[in-house]
Amino acid sequence: MYTIKILIEILIIALFFYSKLLPYKDKLHHQFKSYFDFFNSIFSPILNFLKTFVKPAQVGVGLAVDMTQIILLFIFLMLLKFL
Repeated sequence: MYTIKILIEILIIALFFYSKLLPYKDKLHHQFKSYFDFFNSIFSPILNFLKTFVKPAQVGVGLAVDMTQIILLFIFLMLLKFL
């Protein structure tokens, strides 16, 4: 049970870095690109699945926020709380 919580905590940190580095993925050094690609293979299918259910939140004129990463973070936090 303890190892599952550590794994979820690592995924939360990785999700943060993933969201920050996603626009710059082509500029990453080879070592960091391999880490990014690993977490991209985890997060990309999950986020694409969530995008089918959740539409971006309109926060201004012509401005919308993709809520899938926030929802995934919420899911991870709930798993930490209830495991």
